[in-house]
Amino acid sequence: MKDFDKEKVILNVEGLQTYFKTDAGILKAVDGVSFVVHEGETVGLVGESGCGKSVTNLSIMRLVPSPPGKTVGGKVIFDGKDILQMSEKELRNIRGNKISMIFQDPMTSLNPFLKISTQMIETIRLHQDVTKKEAREKAVEMLRLVGIPKPEQRIDCYPHQFSGGMRQRVMIAMALSCHAKILIADEPTTALDVTIQAQILELIKALTEKFNTAVILITHDLGVVAGMCDKVCVMYAGRIVESSPTEDLFEHPMHPYTEGLIASVPKLDDGGKEKLFSIEGQPPNVIDLPPCCPFHPRCRKKMGICQAMYPPVYHKDEKHHVACWLYASKEEIDNALKEARDVRK
Repeated sequence: MKDFDKEKVILNVEGLQTYFKTDAGILKAVDGVSFVVHEGETVGLVGESGCGKSVTNLSIMRLVPSPPGKTVGGKVIFDGKDILQMSEKELRNIRGNKISMIFQDPMTSLNPFLKISTQMIETIRLHQDVTKKEAREKAVEMLRLVGIPKPEQRIDCYPHQFSGGMRQRVMIAMALSCHAKILIADEPTTALDVTIQAQILELIKALTEKFNTAVILITHDLGVVAGMCDKVCVMYAGRIVESSPTEDLFEHPMHPYTEGLIASVPKLDDGGKEKLFSIEGQPPNVIDLPPCCPFHPRCRKKMGICQAMYPPVYHKDEKHHVACWLYASKEEIDNALKEARDVRK
């Protein structure tokens, strides 16, 4: 596998915090998320529904609805500039042009009242200095690249005249039409059947390799992660609990939550004899979480310290990191327990 550490870092997310103000309290949807994306690299964000994957990427694009949401801390460094500090004019130059996003449901992303040609041409002309004719030619070429048959004719159709898979192909064509440096794919195959899912994922992989585009792939499907991603960030309760190259994560998972996710995937070679593993309990309510490991109520390896304080990040090596007390020394645990007792006093 390619060593992306030698490639240029094009996105650096540092301590990102996005909170939502609710009647019940402050919901910490993203609470201190940090990761880097190198040029041409595919990074997977995985975890159960509600763990903060989509809000992380909406925060990167500054698309979190406000109110009730607000990014209250952290940095998102893209090409040396902090997106969170950019003006609206600077943001318009980045969204769709340098960072593009594919949403879960293409029908809600495409305007049902406008032809595909109108929507694609507008996107291309907004970010590139081309004529309407040149933009249309570019749009047709992109539709051809994503496998739309007879693109010269289909470009003048409305979204409802396409199947779900074809609409997702149109969204991919729009996202890559300006040769974005980063493509954010938010569970792009959720509403599609299994056969079409495989086609869409292969399409994303082929086109991003062709244009050397980095990808942030949001998914809860570890099978997709194994086939698509170079690096994986496992999220739980708004934080990244483990980060590792994909191959190392599957061979040597360190966090009990990661182990549970991998064990939950059905195995084709067991003949259906083994009972499918499931992680007990439910994800926590992230409103006013206590300062402890949020996974401890569901963890089979929990210790006393897990209920007292959130674990620091431990480094297996330069690329594999985990936030779990299992890898702390006895001295570290004793000191943390003492600190927790002092805080309670």
